[in-house]
Amino acid sequence: MCSPRPVAPDRLLPGRRRTLGLLAALAGGAWRPARALQPRTLVFPRDHGSHPDLRTEWWYITGSARAAQGGRRFGFQITFFRSRVDAAQDLRSAFAARQLVFAHAAVTDLQGRRLLHDQRIARAGFGIAQAGEADTDVRLRDWSLVRNAADGSYRAEAPGEGFALSLRFAPTQPVLLQGDAGLSRKGPEAVQASHYYSQPQLEAAGRIAIEGQGRFEVRGRAWLDHEWSEALMHPEAVGWDWIGMNLDDGAALTAFRLRRADGSALWAGGSWRAAGEATRTFSAEEVRFEPMRTWTSPRSSARYPVQWTIDTPAGRFAVQALLDDQELDSRGSTGAIYWEGLSDLLDAQGRRVGSGYLEMTGYAARLRL
Repeated sequence: MCSPRPVAPDRLLPGRRRTLGLLAALAGGAWRPARALQPRTLVFPRDHGSHPDLRTEWWYITGSARAAQGGRRFGFQITFFRSRVDAAQDLRSAFAARQLVFAHAAVTDLQGRRLLHDQRIARAGFGIAQAGEADTDVRLRDWSLVRNAADGSYRAEAPGEGFALSLRFAPTQPVLLQGDAGLSRKGPEAVQASHYYSQPQLEAAGRIAIEGQGRFEVRGRAWLDHEWSEALMHPEAVGWDWIGMNLDDGAALTAFRLRRADGSALWAGGSWRAAGEATRTFSAEEVRFEPMRTWTSPRSSARYPVQWTIDTPAGRFAVQALLDDQELDSRGSTGAIYWEGLSDLLDAQGRRVGSGYLEMTGYAARLRL
């Protein structure tokens, strides 16, 4: 089994060190106090675009696909982040880093038993990085995620270190509004919330290239999350556990919990939508995560539960990682080490009923947003 390689500084964007240095210098400045988000009706396509007045935002696509020839199975992830730098907002210089754009991309190669991943960072502007406001149009040099307004499909391009993704995602279902009509609580206080929607059951098609292995024409299913907020993390929270699962019958399952340092749940939530039916939103008391098996990273020494039992109002499910070592080191961009990987979903009888991604943060160190 091959271990993922940390990205060397000289493989990141030109100016990365200057950007990170400026960000570190600005971090000492006073941040604008977080404010509670107000309920509002999400309006599309505008809300597919960026929201630069809020502190943190991400567009996140994960999925599973098989090669047309031979059926080789892959997991894939591409995420774009936008971060507002409060201390730079009033600076007059055109070079001020008012907004930063980050990106992560990864491929889980199940046949090769390895995870390949890469990352990028740059300040917005100068034709290097952008996050458009009118619709999804996020770019960072040669990486991009762009929505086609004509048919609602997305195109993702991410040529990385040792791999490349070139994928198209076509919607098969309406947008799924998480929480209360798109306002999702993430903690016991109103300020801990985000605007949040998902697009499950996306049809995925395109190419995955693996260095030394060739290019594979693939088809599969994907999941998109778009989330933006002022503050997600309660002071007691160290990280979260999250799943987004496409079921084989067309249903979609989301479940998450914010976790304290002792492993107990601070907050929880999620949703269930059967194909063609209304969304059922879960309250914090209705979701329970129970770790069943753990894996310890040889690099970070973090101990991750790679098998879970999750109780929800939609039923009891098991989540099983398809590769234990799906840890990503993003200290060259967002600063965190986290686990995110392709997993299968099983029902209470142990039958596989779907697949998707499991994400676990705050195990190597407290997550800071």
